[in-house]
Amino acid sequence: MTAFEPFEAFGDLDEISERLESPDPSIRRLAVIDLVETSSGEAIPLLVRAAGDPDVDVRLQTARALGEFDGIEVAKALTGAVVDTQPAVAQAAAESLAELRDPAASTVLLPLATHSSAFVRAAVLRALKALQVSTSLGPAIAALGDTDAAVRVQAVGVIGYLKQAETLPSLIHATRDEDAAVRLAAINALSFARNDAAAQAAAGTLSDREWQVRAIAAETIGRIGQTSAATALIASLDDGYWQVRQKALQSLGKLQARAAVASIIPFLDDPLASLRKDAAAALGDIADLKARDALVGRAEDEDPDVRKTVAWALGQIETRN
Repeated sequence: MTAFEPFEAFGDLDEISERLESPDPSIRRLAVIDLVETSSGEAIPLLVRAAGDPDVDVRLQTARALGEFDGIEVAKALTGAVVDTQPAVAQAAAESLAELRDPAASTVLLPLATHSSAFVRAAVLRALKALQVSTSLGPAIAALGDTDAAVRVQAVGVIGYLKQAETLPSLIHATRDEDAAVRLAAINALSFARNDAAAQAAAGTLSDREWQVRAIAAETIGRIGQTSAATALIASLDDGYWQVRQKALQSLGKLQARAAVASIIPFLDDPLASLRKDAAAALGDIADLKARDALVGRAEDEDPDVRKTVAWALGQIETRN
């Protein structure tokens, strides 16, 4: 459960509690580690106390330790630590907040969604994403207008995890955000919708100025599964970045887009073995007879993975026609 090295003997909680009162901060820090190793919920009140320790190293250790526990009291201690004046402590608290899984902790987190610190707002939204409580939807949608891009990214995460149809317009709007990280998160989140509106929104970002965004858009279209976006994917086979072309090939295969066969076949001769393999896989998924001769021509490809995929694709064509 914990990443810390085990100790041979921990002592009982009363003994550990006494060490937490030691004037030596190194002893108090080791006591915090021992509390984690007990794996006992009874350690939580002691950790909550240690979260306010005057020594930064003890508070840092405690912020990390609290990530091994759950519940409202843990959330309260972590929300106190996430505003610590020492950045290392605040960051550790933010990481531990993301480990919370008790939905009841949301009652502690929600009031901080509008905190004056962007760091705190982002940390809280990240934690709310994992909790997946419906009450976080309103604050998340409001946070899409936040001035800080990191906050907007986490807001998109909350909305995407809740997977509610009425949030689709908000996600589509976020795909046009000025920040690439927000656009990436929003396009990823569109996958839950699996409808034409989501597919068309993803297709609209295949012309994004950032190739990473175009690549995730091509991948997302395949996950959405709407053939209406196949034409846009075919156009992406001419993208200047091979990573985008690769995702487009993979998604065209998932969509079983017969209209793409003629555009995919040339990739069987691509200099990149990975693209030749993905082209063969896509043609196998589509299983159109028009691709048979081209695949036969690559049966002796120099790359073993390509040869194996070509053989599989030919088998698919034989079986499904």
